[in-house]
Amino acid sequence: MQGLSPMSATRRRVVQAVLYEIGAVAFVGPALAWGFDQPLGSSLTLALLMSAVALAWNYVFNALFEAWESRQAVKGRSALRRLVHGIGFEGGLALWLVPLAAWWLQTTLLAALLAEAVLLAFFFVYAVTFTWAFDRVFGLPRSAGGA
Repeated sequence: MQGLSPMSATRRRVVQAVLYEIGAVAFVGPALAWGFDQPLGSSLTLALLMSAVALAWNYVFNALFEAWESRQAVKGRSALRRLVHGIGFEGGLALWLVPLAAWWLQTTLLAALLAEAVLLAFFFVYAVTFTWAFDRVFGLPRSAGGA
């Protein structure tokens, strides 16, 4: 699939990150409220803070990933490349979010890590699926051989 008209790399990253985070906040806020017996307002605020961290990380990580990807001899996004992308993104994000969640929820790092592990399992699948769908709609970036 060709996708919509090509976007600049910066615009593509911003659109991708914002759309991704809208879905993330819609899932994480209620999940944290339920899982930690917190008021929905508090957990939505935490979800928005986590989203802000994730937005910044998404932009930085994708810029780094695409710089690496553009130097690869094989173009395109194979299942393995998408897997590496998902692992790198979610692993790096966890380094930021676990301490934030522990502090906000007034819990231990271990409890926050366990909650993050559940979220990571969801978001790993979400990230790979979302990126695939985004690429189908908007086309591949130039770094992967797109227009």
